[in-house]
Amino acid sequence: MSELITAELVDLDLSATTKDAAARSLAERMVAAHRVTDLDGFLADVAAREAQMPTGLDGGIGIPHCRSEHVNAPTLAFGRSGAGIDFGAADGPADLIFLIAAPAGADDDHLTILSGLARRLMDPEFTAALRARTDPRAVAALIRGEEAPEEPEQERVEAGSQEQERAGTATEAAGGTEAAESVPFRIVAVTSCPTGIAHTYMAAESLAAAGRAEGVEVTVETQGSAGFKKLDPAVVAAADAVIWAHDVEVREKARFRGKPLVDVGVKAGVNRPAELIAEARRKAERGEISTAPDTDEAPGSKDGDGNGSGADHAHFGVRLRTYLMSGVSYMVPFVAAGGLLIALSFAIGGYEIASAKSVADHFVWGEADSWAALLNQIGSAAFGFLVPVLAGYIAYGMADRPALVPGFVGGAIALTVNAGFLGGLVAGLLAGAVVMAVQRVPVHATLRGIMPVLVIPLIASATVGFLMFIVVGKPIASLQNALTDWLNGLSGSNAVILGVVLGLMMCFDMGGPLNKVAYAFAVGGLADPTPGSLKVMAAVMAAGMVPPLAMALATTVRKKLFTKTERENGRAAWVLGASFITEGAIPFAAADPLRVIPSVMAGGAVTGALSMAFGATLRAPHGGVFVVPLIGEPFLYLLAIAAGTLVATVLVVLLKGARRTAPEAAEDAGADGSRVTVAA
Repeated sequence: MSELITAELVDLDLSATTKDAAARSLAERMVAAHRVTDLDGFLADVAAREAQMPTGLDGGIGIPHCRSEHVNAPTLAFGRSGAGIDFGAADGPADLIFLIAAPAGADDDHLTILSGLARRLMDPEFTAALRARTDPRAVAALIRGEEAPEEPEQERVEAGSQEQERAGTATEAAGGTEAAESVPFRIVAVTSCPTGIAHTYMAAESLAAAGRAEGVEVTVETQGSAGFKKLDPAVVAAADAVIWAHDVEVREKARFRGKPLVDVGVKAGVNRPAELIAEARRKAERGEISTAPDTDEAPGSKDGDGNGSGADHAHFGVRLRTYLMSGVSYMVPFVAAGGLLIALSFAIGGYEIASAKSVADHFVWGEADSWAALLNQIGSAAFGFLVPVLAGYIAYGMADRPALVPGFVGGAIALTVNAGFLGGLVAGLLAGAVVMAVQRVPVHATLRGIMPVLVIPLIASATVGFLMFIVVGKPIASLQNALTDWLNGLSGSNAVILGVVLGLMMCFDMGGPLNKVAYAFAVGGLADPTPGSLKVMAAVMAAGMVPPLAMALATTVRKKLFTKTERENGRAAWVLGASFITEGAIPFAAADPLRVIPSVMAGGAVTGALSMAFGATLRAPHGGVFVVPLIGEPFLYLLAIAAGTLVATVLVVLLKGARRTAPEAAEDAGADGSRVTVAA
């Protein structure tokens, strides 16, 4: 605890004027203290975290923070800015800047210390003292929560007066509450943020402090990196309302079923806790009993009164994407394992091995064809789960474990009626929707125990089975056949346009939702391969290889445009790109998105278009250059990848080079004369 921050990590006259420069200035102190091993690599991680959500808070506070493999000990650096720095807070610039660095595998004890700091930032006396102290040693001790060095008498008197005033206010509030009601209004809350270091605990403290001021009993569960300790079930049962202030999904939502719910993002919990408490009270007074804990609604999908607003329709698209990505993420391992086994069997025994006899009846140890048939049949077995797993986990993403059975059943029926990949998508959504509808039906307490294991799977499976067999299965099968015929008939400009679209999708977010949608579209065609679907698979994999290969080439031919860490990442990107791991380009995109992302998208579009124009085909869902023997038109295929890589490399080098020619945009001198790079 004593080593979390020292006087050397405190800058009471921070001269930086931008958040990037402030982060670099404070990070340089961490490097000097041997807490950070790679300055540029650490700053890239800070920038990537900042890109997820601004870290400015109301009250003049900025808390840039991240986990990083370049941090060897949990560390905190503090800077005080006279001019103020914009960290994206609604009330203006921040003058108190905390740079929080946590190792990639930080232990809970140190994260608990960091969460304690986050809570203390909600205390006006603490922040006032940070603004008043003039000795770095005293500031470091204050932040650590230790006894500070001797301070001027005047400062102690002022602090004592503030404490008395605060105590008097709290007493008046408590007295007023007791007079108004003998039993306080009770709220249980859950707070969480993507990193789980700061906002999680600041929102918790902010809600608790607002509750004390309002005479409301607020009990908070923090689902952050310092641990996840569930609220006492008795406390939840006694609560009058629930507040979720979260940017990641709340765990074990069903505990809060049947309570008025306010569902917002975590920054709302930090910045406007009193409004959230007031909204919770209004909902309780109106008797609004929310069913949201049975769903996966996105944070903040309601308007201020909790009613579905126009924005709610926009959030439906976000929720739908989440459901589909849940299914795809569970499906991909089946695709990769099964597809590569099948591809390897073709490499050993040729394409005719797919019609070999069952190896359970005929297997000869010394025959290559027997081993090829074995690999093919194992891979085919894995592929047989593709559509049911997709449907099952789409349903799981919507309604949790009770939806798994009807989801898998609906996916299996989709295969039976030849509805294929599209049938699996529809079956998963139907299963989730049916389970959510059943969960909303009030039941007697004696039946609640058997609902998720017996009643819901039974009713939902029967309903989904009826819909898939009798109502929607055949129309979806017809649509699937039409899509297959369309893909098989693609030629000329139509095929090229499809290749461009797939290439852009693969390279836009490099492993994100659009990338996954394009990849899922391609692998869905491998379940029942046709010439058209094999072309799509080839174009998707080729385009997905371009971003890391382009960044690897760019860091090789123009090293001066990249930091030391980026050059090291570039060497690894050769292997990642060759292996079809598009995510290998993410560190470059996070550090400089405006130049990297458009460049690799252009390269991916060129590769996708050329792959389709050349008629290249691919039977394996993964593998990169290592499955070239299984590619139709392999030399033209590699040419398409090389062309797209070259286009992306030239563009990123030109764009980065143009930045370096503008000295004011390229670097800014720090107070100590050090070089501070400012990304546009």
